[in-house]
Amino acid sequence: MRHVTIKDIARIAGVSCSTVSRALSGSSELSEKTRERILEICRQEGYRVNALARSLICSKTNVIGLIVPEVTNPFYAEISLGIETRARSLGYNVMLCNSMHDPATTESLFEFLISHQVDGIILASSHNDSAHWVRQFAPSVPTVLLGTASTEGGEEINSVSVDNLVGGRIAAEYLLSQGHRDIVYLGYRPSSITHQLRFRGFSEALEKAGLRPTVLENPADSSSIASGHALSQQLFAQPLHSTAIFAAADAIALGVLQAADEAGISIPEDLSLLGFDNIIYSSLPKIMLSTVDQRKQLLAEAAVNLLAEIIDSPSREEYTHRLILPALVVRSSCRQAGPVSKVP
Repeated sequence: MRHVTIKDIARIAGVSCSTVSRALSGSSELSEKTRERILEICRQEGYRVNALARSLICSKTNVIGLIVPEVTNPFYAEISLGIETRARSLGYNVMLCNSMHDPATTESLFEFLISHQVDGIILASSHNDSAHWVRQFAPSVPTVLLGTASTEGGEEINSVSVDNLVGGRIAAEYLLSQGHRDIVYLGYRPSSITHQLRFRGFSEALEKAGLRPTVLENPADSSSIASGHALSQQLFAQPLHSTAIFAAADAIALGVLQAADEAGISIPEDLSLLGFDNIIYSSLPKIMLSTVDQRKQLLAEAAVNLLAEIIDSPSREEYTHRLILPALVVRSSCRQAGPVSKVP
């Protein structure tokens, strides 16, 4: 197939290359009749705009980069879709990259995206080093962290996050309202600022009631079904005294459900289970997991909106931290606390 150039269009139309460029860019310097004639020739000849060449002229590619830890994680898959949908509505395409929770890979992906002249980057991460990466690369390209910047919220970066402190509090208060007093906090990741805040909110709410949770930490870098299953197997290997589990993420809760089924533990009859995230699988008929909703669509839209503001105002001298309030979603995996079953 012959490659049609802007010179070919100019020759066929009997105009200069600059006139064709004006027609393609919608310049008001041309008459509507001339513009339509040139555009019709482009359609007939199969001419496609060279996006790279235009970006070099306009200094804008209309592409934003998105770095996520792993797109196979249901939470980040839904976030990615929400970001792409909102970005397209604003005229941006999205270049999606997976860091696989690796700091060196994250840094190289920033370099890759910047070298491809993206207009901005969204880093979706809960890693403790996330704010460092944003601070490092923000001077080169508009950047937004979709995640918690710090436990105090004072980092000099632009960020969007759910309020994990409030989310942890909501989880604890709900389980307390159901009469639970012996509660397991399963899947806490000390390496994650997100989890630190979530755990703090949960623990503070229990402390007000004179209680402390039993904590099972997650040594892995991600909150996965496999890690939830492994932690639950440890828990269920001993007689069960607790009446409820708060899983630090819905993926972990799915692992709990699997391990409970293997151990002959019925949820919620023997044990109540509450998650965090409200991933799409949580509402499936055989799961129906009660959970704290991160409101992923609002998170995604807020991140894109903030990045677009920064791209359009490169000289802005302020940092924005936007917090999205989570919401409790009650399904059927929790019930009022009853007599404790002694499950080996």
